[in-house]
Amino acid sequence: MPKAVNIKRSKVKNLSLIIAPLISLLVILFGNLDPDNTKVTYTFAIALLMAIWWVTEAIPLAATALLPVALFPLFGVVDGKTISAMYFNHLIFLFIGGFLIALAMERWNLHKRIALKILIFFGISPGRILMGFMLATSFLSMWMSNTATAMMMIPIAMSIILKLEENLGKQKVARYSIGLLLGIAYSASIGGIATLVGTPPNLSFVRIIGIIFPEIPEISFAEWLVFALPVSILLFVMAWLLLYFMYKPKQGWGSLGRDEFRDEYKLLGKAKYEEKIVFTLFLTLAFLWIFRKGITIQSFVLPGWSTLLKTPEYINDGTVAIFIALILFIIPSKNKKGSQIMDWETANKIPWHIVLLFGGGFALAKGFVDSGLSLWFGGQLAGLANVHPIVLTLVIVTFMSLLTELTSNTATTEMILPILAGLAVSIKVNPLLLMVPATLAASLAFMLPVATPPNAIVFGTNHLRIKDMVRTGFILNLAGIVIATLIMYYWGSLVFGIDMGVFPDWATHSATQGK
Repeated sequence: MPKAVNIKRSKVKNLSLIIAPLISLLVILFGNLDPDNTKVTYTFAIALLMAIWWVTEAIPLAATALLPVALFPLFGVVDGKTISAMYFNHLIFLFIGGFLIALAMERWNLHKRIALKILIFFGISPGRILMGFMLATSFLSMWMSNTATAMMMIPIAMSIILKLEENLGKQKVARYSIGLLLGIAYSASIGGIATLVGTPPNLSFVRIIGIIFPEIPEISFAEWLVFALPVSILLFVMAWLLLYFMYKPKQGWGSLGRDEFRDEYKLLGKAKYEEKIVFTLFLTLAFLWIFRKGITIQSFVLPGWSTLLKTPEYINDGTVAIFIALILFIIPSKNKKGSQIMDWETANKIPWHIVLLFGGGFALAKGFVDSGLSLWFGGQLAGLANVHPIVLTLVIVTFMSLLTELTSNTATTEMILPILAGLAVSIKVNPLLLMVPATLAASLAFMLPVATPPNAIVFGTNHLRIKDMVRTGFILNLAGIVIATLIMYYWGSLVFGIDMGVFPDWATHSATQGK
């Protein structure tokens, strides 16, 4: 990054360290948002402080996420014991368990083997190579961190680009390489949409809506997959078509064969014992997640395996993730004597700062609900009650998609969702109609390097410029906004059992509790 940009960012951070607390203090002293309930003003001031520091990254994101632990009890919003409990729950364990499986895949190079197998299968033409890279990235990011997936795919892509440059010359490959790298960045975000563990905003949504509406029926791993997979597939197809026609080479290349990929694959050698064990556990985990609760779509019912247990309600996706992850620590390794398939040295790579960021969002959501700020926001936006739900959804998706280009998508999601919950209660619209598309939109960040880590990673290869990313990403953003809006309105209403004219009982009860 240029030195001038670093200096400018440093100035913004230093200014926000002083200005943000001053703004929050002014809100507390002169805001008085609700004369009958001072907690509303206090919570708003704390949320504003967190929002500014999250956006400017004045202090580390995880450190900002800890503010509720210190400030909510101090201002009498939520007691310390309750707010501290928000930082560890079953969804946090879902993230940890899933990440441990991902780390095990990385430790034994299984992730690379899966990616290369897909590339060998798809073949050597420009369109097929692009499809192979995008499919491998998209599939892996459904289960792994999209950042880790992008970082894993980039060295493979760069080796292929180098081979193409050697055979065809840099000029002929330069344009295509931009499309290939953007394909990795975009498909890392697109694949993550499909599963609850694929991207942090999805997990944040499930936890936050559970805090705000405790009586809402559980949204299981399988239910989210059934709903979000069509969104992911449509976006994937749109992204591939866009990148292929924008960046395909003017002349095909006949000198490159599948042997390039096979050579990469041969370097891995035969699948090791540890790889087979991790792959088996990976498939087992995916199966247990998908079929734990069962799948119900109108008259179609597929019972889940948890119904075979005496207390199926005690089991959740976090339980399953940790159970499978623990097995990794028990099974001994054959290639590393005295070690198990997973060791704590590897497990320590879990991004604990993301865990704290999750917790901060959950704590903030708790403050929004307990203080009444969520309902207050909803009341201020009550004028939107007469707007058609599909128009309201379109506005929310567009707003979130643009906002997350400049901010952390996790932090943005955790700030916006409680507000949308309050709006839904105020205008008597099913909260899922507003909160689910907003969650999807948090992953529609394709225009800028700072929007998501995968974007930043591919930008760091120095093979593309910001204008390439903005030009392509803007078109994909527009497509994503339309797809997310329409699928939520038509398909989401079936999957989640939403009746457009009915305000659900679980939301009604929560609304009366918050008053």
